Amino acid sequence: MEHISVLLNESIDMLQIKEDGIYVDCTLGRGGHSSEILKRLTSGHLYAFDCDQNAIDESAPRLQAIGDNFTLIHSPFENLKSELTKRGVTLVDGIFMDLGVSSPQFDDGQRGFSYRSNARLDMRMDQSQELDAYAVVNTYDKEDLIRILKRYGEEPFAVKIANKICSVREKAPIETTFELVDVIKSALPAAVLRKKGHPAKQTFQAIRIEVNHELEQLETVLQDGLTLLKPHGIMAVITFHSLEDRIVKEIFKEVAVAKKVNKRLPQVGTENLEYQLVNRKPVLASSEELENNNRAHSAKLRGIEKKG
Repeated sequence: MEHISVLLNESIDMLQIKEDGIYVDCTLGRGGHSSEILKRLTSGHLYAFDCDQNAIDESAPRLQAIGDNFTLIHSPFENLKSELTKRGVTLVDGIFMDLGVSSPQFDDGQRGFSYRSNARLDMRMDQSQELDAYAVVNTYDKEDLIRILKRYGEEPFAVKIANKICSVREKAPIETTFELVDVIKSALPAAVLRKKGHPAKQTFQAIRIEVNHELEQLETVLQDGLTLLKPHGIMAVITFHSLEDRIVKEIFKEVAVAKKVNKRLPQVGTENLEYQLVNRKPVLASSEELENNNRAHSAKLRGIEKKG
């Protein structure tokens, strides 16, 4: 399965990799970004996280062909700080994240991430965890379903879809991705079904985020990651939807942008900020990349640097 890394050159350039530096890829995937980081290290070291054992197994040979100065860590990236501490690492030169589901997870129909392939409802990035999409769809009460569809899917028809899920599952469990797609379609007005784009996209996104606790994990890793940066250390993050991007933007702004003050009031000192934004506006994919990689359409790259 071919996997084209999104914003590869832009993110590597942003990290300003030093050959003797310590770098962390929080989202190993199939090793696209990790490979490029590793190629630039001589005496430095790369630590790469993934909660999907398949990703680690498939990336290891690719990285070994480049060098041996890397460590693969099978763990959710929210454990960034504790896993690095275990290995004696307390400060790093750079941290990278490419958020969301990796293309191979989507492309493997049996993983249950995609509304375009029929499989048991799963959507677990870490297949050793218990909670899966089947449990969310068939055991969450109506209020919780409405909450996650609104919050994580920004789905305007959350109430209708949740009502339909609850009425259908009373007769028999909703077991597969295609069964769920049919339920979603049956809950939506005809005018919505005629619109461009898949009608199940937002619901599937919402359930996936809930199953993998993606947004809570993101907040944790961003906060912890900032404390791990050395002076002049850089964190670069690629997001793929507005919920992720908003969290990254707000956490970066909190530590790197001075609060607005009322100039008519007397000022007591100036705010001393430890960090600075690498870019105020997100880096987007070039027209050339968009032609070659459909996944790059919604990608946004943001960076932050710890001041020296």
